[in-house]
Amino acid sequence: MPDENPFILPPFAPRNRLQTPLTVVAVLLGMALTGGFWMFLARGKANSAARIAAQDLKASQARTAALQGEKEQLETDKAQLEAEKAQLETVKSELESVKRELAKSAQAKEEEIAELKGISDKIQDKMKDEIAHGDIHLEQAGSRLRVVFADKALFDPGEVQVCKRGEGVLTRVAEVLAGTPDQQIQVAGHTDRAPINGKLAAQYPTNWELSVARATNVVRYLAEKAKLPAQQLIASGQGEYQPIASNKSAAGRARNRRIEILLTPAPPTTKSKLKPAVAGKTARKGTAKKADKKTDRAKKSGTKPQAKKHAPDKGGKPAAK
Repeated sequence: MPDENPFILPPFAPRNRLQTPLTVVAVLLGMALTGGFWMFLARGKANSAARIAAQDLKASQARTAALQGEKEQLETDKAQLEAEKAQLETVKSELESVKRELAKSAQAKEEEIAELKGISDKIQDKMKDEIAHGDIHLEQAGSRLRVVFADKALFDPGEVQVCKRGEGVLTRVAEVLAGTPDQQIQVAGHTDRAPINGKLAAQYPTNWELSVARATNVVRYLAEKAKLPAQQLIASGQGEYQPIASNKSAAGRARNRRIEILLTPAPPTTKSKLKPAVAGKTARKGTAKKADKKTDRAKKSGTKPQAKKHAPDKGGKPAAK
């Protein structure tokens, strides 16, 4: 028997007819199984990707919700800060207003003190003799000026009416006080502790009545004779209850018997009433001074001042003077 070549395939043997369809079915079944397997794997991957996507979406929604919450909180904080800012601006505005008012008040206080200082200087200049003899002295404390008169400077012993000397004193003081509507003038009467005797006792049973009567007479003189505005004047009596010295000695009792004129800033309502009256009085004084100067010039030149002509009335007659 000849040797067989191992490298030579045996001749193709025809297969059975039933074997071919089975092979095709097996191949198809394998392909189907393989496709199903790959489809299963693909579906698994798809499901996994879907789960991951769902998780990512949920996380994203959570982050979005958190960011929305933070945004709302920031907006709330911003609104609160805006409200606080507005409140601070209001407080700042109020503080600035208070600062301006304080500056205005301080300036007004300085002006009041300066005005009182000017009044004090003028009174001292006019009352040099009385001040030298101790009959008058002045005290200024801030926006208050006190002019103290010994009773003998204004009244005769045992009298309540202003004496002739007192009238001259009050006239000179009133010349300084005229034209000062910013000042309220309070006249206060004071006495010593000695009981009232003699003819005064029937009309003035206590020092209350005596102090009020003397203060009232001073106020009446200033208003009626010296022509100071009555709205500017106040009369009060303190009796024996505000002494400035001991009542045990004659010198102390003499100091306690006094009239005080206290100058303080007038209330705004009083100022508004007084300023027009003072302005009119000042204008009249200025007109009178001009007329006096004109008369003086006419006298010096040797000519007579011309009388003011009056317009005739409707009947053709000159108007009465």
